[in-house]
Amino acid sequence: MNAAPESLQSVVDLVFAGISQVREAFTPQLKSRETGKILSVSTGIARVSGLPGVGFEELVRFPGDVFGIAFNIDEDDVGVVLLGEYTHLNAGDEVQRTGRVMDVPVGDEVLGRVIDPLGQPLDGGRALSATERLPIERAAVPIMDRAPVTVPLQTGLKVVDALIPIGRGQRELILGDRQTGKTAIAIDTILNQRGRNVLCVYCAIGQRASALAKTVAVLREKGAMDYTVVVVTEGNAPPGLSYIAPYAATSIAEHFMESGRDVLIVYDDLTQHARAYREISLLLRRPPGREAFPGDIFYIHSRLLERATHLCAERGGGSLTAIPVIETEAQNISAYIPTNLISITDGQIYLSPALFELGVLPAVDVAKSVSRVGGKAQRGAYRAVAGDLKLAYAQFEELESFARFGARLDDGTRKVVEHGRRIRACLKQQESEPVSTPSQIAVLLALGEKLFDSVPLDRMAEAERTVREAAKEIPKEMCLRFETEKTLGGEDRKAIVELVRAALSPFQPKPEPDAKP
Repeated sequence: MNAAPESLQSVVDLVFAGISQVREAFTPQLKSRETGKILSVSTGIARVSGLPGVGFEELVRFPGDVFGIAFNIDEDDVGVVLLGEYTHLNAGDEVQRTGRVMDVPVGDEVLGRVIDPLGQPLDGGRALSATERLPIERAAVPIMDRAPVTVPLQTGLKVVDALIPIGRGQRELILGDRQTGKTAIAIDTILNQRGRNVLCVYCAIGQRASALAKTVAVLREKGAMDYTVVVVTEGNAPPGLSYIAPYAATSIAEHFMESGRDVLIVYDDLTQHARAYREISLLLRRPPGREAFPGDIFYIHSRLLERATHLCAERGGGSLTAIPVIETEAQNISAYIPTNLISITDGQIYLSPALFELGVLPAVDVAKSVSRVGGKAQRGAYRAVAGDLKLAYAQFEELESFARFGARLDDGTRKVVEHGRRIRACLKQQESEPVSTPSQIAVLLALGEKLFDSVPLDRMAEAERTVREAAKEIPKEMCLRFETEKTLGGEDRKAIVELVRAALSPFQPKPEPDAKP
């Protein structure tokens, strides 16, 4: 009868003995935790006291898992840029140091995803579980670890690939007034990287939600999301998120570059980024400069774009090509932010509102556009067929204004004008329809040989499409030579000319019948 109580007592003794043993072995680990309090909260900014050890750009945590970056470290308080919804924060709330800087998840897992600069998914998919993270602010690659730009980045746009070429590792600016097709050029360039082993990062800064949804829908429809990461901040996001967005996107791209991949990154657009930084700086009571921008506005863009480069073979040979977008006002390319970006980048593509209104799409103003590096990376076949095209187009634009006045033109001038009109017609291109390299070379060679000059102007679009269709018959061996040879061989040139002549024969004007006596 007493066996059960005795066994229960032995179990209790064993449990107490185990607890005593664990208690004796336990050594309390005391960790200091530095906390502060919110002094005030304004639009996207908080002033905090009580964090004497906080470092510059250190991440701090607010109630509700809202994070911020320590930006102004003053003697009495710390100015913090908030990175999330801050309407629930109040003066007196507790703030904690995290001991780390802002970082972002990187790796193949982010491909095909739409995320915000904090790494949180916005596409309704599962949360990212990437094990590797990189700080958003990283030092640019040292100059001795860089290699020359030697490989072209094909955009699929005839006017760009022929006249303003871009190389892998280059920084090419796109600028123009609002609603002139800047984003369309960037998206078409991303679409053209399909099958070219180039990964893409599209960074949308402060854009309307409807415009972002349209862009992502186009990328999904064309199958570009398989190799693209979209980093998004909407127009109603806190200015701090818009500020860190391009840096976070660049860290994602750098991870691929450092693994030996070729990467294209589009910043759309840095005007919104500059305005977000201006808003943050003014709220932090930093002294304003020209156009109320802070004095270091040039530095925030230069340290961002200097991270784009072509790595040397010892570092893996990867490349990061940057295409920043800037919005001008009233065609003023000499404004503060545009001139800053023009001086930082390796060339610019300027979009003209006048050409846009005339229906010349893409509305690239060839005279004001330049590529300071890409010409060295341009394929030999392009240089052979488009070498004199820019000069002929520039001469046409100069003479076109005289032709509008109805001035009498001699035969030579009239031929230059008519040839230029055909160049402009051939450089037109529909949105989301990249043109392959063989088709571009066939069209450009036909322009160089003036085979389009006898085609009526109202049939130029049809004739150009016919030439592109005919170019599909070019043998694969010849197409391979376009990619590898330093120039266009004489036999290849002759074969393409004959192919184009045959394609254009239906568009030649019919000879008028002899008049009856």
